[in-house]
Amino acid sequence: MSTETSGAEISRQRAWVMAARPQTMPAAIAPVLVGVGVAVHEGVFAPLPAAAALVGAILIQIGTNFANDYYDAVQGADTEEREGFTRVTAGGLIEPPAVKRAMWLTFAAAILLGTYLVWVGGVPILVIGLLSVASGIAYTGGPYPLGYHGLGDLFVFVFFGPVAVAGTVYVQAAAAVSGVPTGLPAGTVPALALLASLPMASLTTNVLVVNNVRDKEEDSQTGKRTIAVRFGYGVARAEYVAMLVLAYAVPVYLFTQSFGAVVLLPLLSLPFAGVVARTVVTETSGEALNPALERTGQLLALYAALFAAGLVLG
Repeated sequence: MSTETSGAEISRQRAWVMAARPQTMPAAIAPVLVGVGVAVHEGVFAPLPAAAALVGAILIQIGTNFANDYYDAVQGADTEEREGFTRVTAGGLIEPPAVKRAMWLTFAAAILLGTYLVWVGGVPILVIGLLSVASGIAYTGGPYPLGYHGLGDLFVFVFFGPVAVAGTVYVQAAAAVSGVPTGLPAGTVPALALLASLPMASLTTNVLVVNNVRDKEEDSQTGKRTIAVRFGYGVARAEYVAMLVLAYAVPVYLFTQSFGAVVLLPLLSLPFAGVVARTVVTETSGEALNPALERTGQLLALYAALFAAGLVLG
């Protein structure tokens, strides 16, 4: 059953907020925040490109949420047995054409904003932007939906980790480069950007893992072949724990590479991570995993804030 109130009790304005899924915004904001931390550490911070990257990331996240809501409904992946948060298309709260139109308008706004970033970052940003929009649609739409074939985890890991973090750093570093880059100018994607992207990739992937563990039974009936469906609860839970290990290993590694102790700030979130992990590895019901899903998003936000602070202060 859905965790929200019935359709009769939800205003249209509230339904649009639900469709945008503000609880997923940490996935868009956290990588940009860490990218800004890396840029400050590397001495290439540029406020306007950083702000544009943040707004663009949020627009792409919202557009992807609209796409997921629409395509999951029309493909029959959302049923009355769903234990997650209410989907407005499947729930009849907003007409499918309206959700689809909102998806395209949101992606169009992201592309419009992206013209400024392309002017700053050139061809690399053009490629990143177009791939991000295309992947946001292909996650649940198109002839081969990524999320339906067990590729959702890889998509999230790549686009919310290396692409988002390194892209944020790049567009700031490229602001100091004369002309419009057609390639990657030297020094615009430091090794630290790629390393710092791994915790964001891991923790954002874990948001999806919780979602897939919760929806395993429904997904198996509707043909959505997530990792949890393909390999079972044990593998999905092991993935969650492995992603946590990777996330917390990165600041420890940086500390061993002559970074100051302040880079270990993310470790302050470990107790919270342990509490959430305990729920994920022992529960299967939406009643338990819906709060765990939100808390994984909160963990992502907390970790990103601490990590960015450690990079800046370090």
